[in-house]
Amino acid sequence: MTNLQFLRLERDGYVATVFLNRPKQLNALNIGLMDELVATLEELDCDDSVRAMVLTGNEKAFAAGADITEMAGADPTTMLKRDQFAKWDRIRKLKKPLIAAVSGFCLGGGCELAMHCDIMIASETAQFGQPEIKIGVMPGAGGTQRLTRAIGKARAMEMVLTGKFISAQEAYQFGLVNRVVPAEVYLSEAQKLAHEIAAMSPVAVRLAKEAVLKVYESFLLDGLEFERKNFYLLFATEDQKEGMAAFLEKRAPQFKGK
Repeated sequence: MTNLQFLRLERDGYVATVFLNRPKQLNALNIGLMDELVATLEELDCDDSVRAMVLTGNEKAFAAGADITEMAGADPTTMLKRDQFAKWDRIRKLKKPLIAAVSGFCLGGGCELAMHCDIMIASETAQFGQPEIKIGVMPGAGGTQRLTRAIGKARAMEMVLTGKFISAQEAYQFGLVNRVVPAEVYLSEAQKLAHEIAAMSPVAVRLAKEAVLKVYESFLLDGLEFERKNFYLLFATEDQKEGMAAFLEKRAPQFKGK
């Protein structure tokens, strides 16, 4: 975990805090960041001196989404060969508790990354959303599946089909986050909770997490496979090319349904 380019790491006793560190890009999740993140989390997961992990960004953004510049020109075959979601599966398989500390923008892939965590603490300034529909695609890293399980079909459908954001308080009311706290303490509250968990039996914590995930993931995996197939299919459309080009050119897209 030396020479981290896209992350920053802090340790305090049994708790490790991983910071997404692309502030100029609002922590957009490019391939390099995801490679570094997965490797770092897996290394911490195997480290006996770590019992709980916190994942965060900065006060302005947890992560504002995927890096569109890496996807705009891709076709379905490219996306399938890239197999970027294999990295996300590795995060899902972490054994130790992972707590998201969210402030500011938590959108698209950023929202999906936060939902991969086991517990979520949100700043009052946090905004959550899956705005992929606005650029001619859809969530592909579990957004349609985890969001629906967290907040229900009707609310998830509205967010996914319109791209609208919800506030931290709405996210709490809907069941997406555990609690909402003032912006100045969102990280310390997440770290406090991590220390509380880290004080428990590591074996009991691991097996308890496995048990909760067992019921949560019983029907999740089939849904994730279906979501990914549809996500890749969209890269064969003119609307995807137009949507992402418009995003990069900072103009409104003109979708034609092709």
